[in-house]
Amino acid sequence: MGLEIAPGKATIGWIGTGVMGASMCGHLIDAGYKATVYNRTKAKCAPLVAKGATEAGTPNELAAASDVIFTIVGYPKDVREVILGESGVLAGAKPGSILVDMTTSEPKLAEEIYEAAKAKGVHAIDAPVSGGDVGAKEARLSIMIGGEDEAVAAVKPLFEIMGKTIVHQGGPGAGQHTKMVNQILISTGMIGVCEALLYGYKAGLDLETVLQSVGSGAAGSWSLNNLGPRIIKGNFDPGFFVEHFIKDMGIALAESRRMGLSMPGLALAEQLYQAVAAQGYGRNGTQALVLALAKLSNVDWKAKG
Repeated sequence: MGLEIAPGKATIGWIGTGVMGASMCGHLIDAGYKATVYNRTKAKCAPLVAKGATEAGTPNELAAASDVIFTIVGYPKDVREVILGESGVLAGAKPGSILVDMTTSEPKLAEEIYEAAKAKGVHAIDAPVSGGDVGAKEARLSIMIGGEDEAVAAVKPLFEIMGKTIVHQGGPGAGQHTKMVNQILISTGMIGVCEALLYGYKAGLDLETVLQSVGSGAAGSWSLNNLGPRIIKGNFDPGFFVEHFIKDMGIALAESRRMGLSMPGLALAEQLYQAVAAQGYGRNGTQALVLALAKLSNVDWKAKG
């Protein structure tokens, strides 16, 4: 692959400057990469423009100015629009450039994008991430990668700026399948976190003290230790939106059906999160599950302090 990826050598395009994307792109700019950015809500580009990024008017305009194009948007339909649409990335991408979709999306769509990109001489990688807003801010995301060896190796220096755990899982779509494994694990784990804290709350325990006892033992988890304190303080700001988590679980359930798998735990979690959204918390973080569970038991959840 002739493209040399280094500051001053390769230009970066970034589509999707939301909760995670802004931090991720910001790390690349801080590392010395020239960046062009695009977001449907223009105001969300402002912090990156202030760092020196150039704002593009359309995804294809951004792609034409970039050697490596990153996308991290909301839903598969958004991925399809910004990459395969009439004004999408592939309408403007240069032969030999690399497209990296970091959205959690459908494995079959990742394969479709790979084939469409290949027909235009563009390399395509699917690389969804885990770690939430904190992982994005602290550049310690887990990045799960699907794509051809050569393209993945070329982009690895950029992944290393954004994450700590970087694993090439296989061919096109393998990154997305791995992210589904991640989301299945989190979905049922969050039920345990929220039910346990609700139990402690109703029992009259000091939940901060409870976390000291259980957080470092066999019951400990990333969700408990990172989101548990937010729940206790009544902080339901999104590190990851409930509505996006419902989307992910829907993809995992659809893939499970396609493979003939029965996934009762995942199905239960998806239904509980549908209740969270129905109660008006769809734009809150996944830890808002505790509010829906509290309502089921007619418990008035009050934040500490």
